[in-house]
Amino acid sequence: MQELLGREVPADRIAQAMRAVPRARFLPAALRHRAGEDAPLPIGEGQTNSQPTTVENMLRLLEVREGHRVLDLGAGSGWTTALLAHLVGPTGEVLGLERQQRLLSPARTALAETVPEGRARIRAARPGVLGAPEDAPFDRILVSAGAGRLPPALPAQLGEGGILVIPVGQQMRRIARRGDALEETVHGAYLFVPLIEDPP
Repeated sequence: MQELLGREVPADRIAQAMRAVPRARFLPAALRHRAGEDAPLPIGEGQTNSQPTTVENMLRLLEVREGHRVLDLGAGSGWTTALLAHLVGPTGEVLGLERQQRLLSPARTALAETVPEGRARIRAARPGVLGAPEDAPFDRILVSAGAGRLPPALPAQLGEGGILVIPVGQQMRRIARRGDALEETVHGAYLFVPLIEDPP
């Protein structure tokens, strides 16, 4: 996918990030020998480390640049947070959010071992809050869980020119903010664990 939505995408940056951040470190020890499989792998608590091809496709749609502030919603094992940290470079910042408390410690440990200090962090998602509105606006938001509908709280956390990539109804959606307008495009069918939204 050398050209995306009319713009050149430096595909080598994505490939470099995936080489620089080994998937195996973000898997349970018993599954690390399967890191090379192009398939989702379980990490506990009903969550998965996503299929590498799917992660690559999402990162291409997200168009992360150096210096960006990125929200990684559903950080899980921490692998996507680490990949994003590689893409934003030393002047960028990545915030990963995860609901499952038991996943936080191993994800943080793996992140600390693979990403320079200060570039990315993972924290527990706040009950009843989707995303991190207190830290907005973000240049990019990546959601690694499937929503039944587009949650309005997430586009609201994008800055001008910001991009949100999220699976909605088993289709990958890319939402770009242009002033008060949202431009939405659809990019293929995918299966994800469900995005959990607390009732208002």
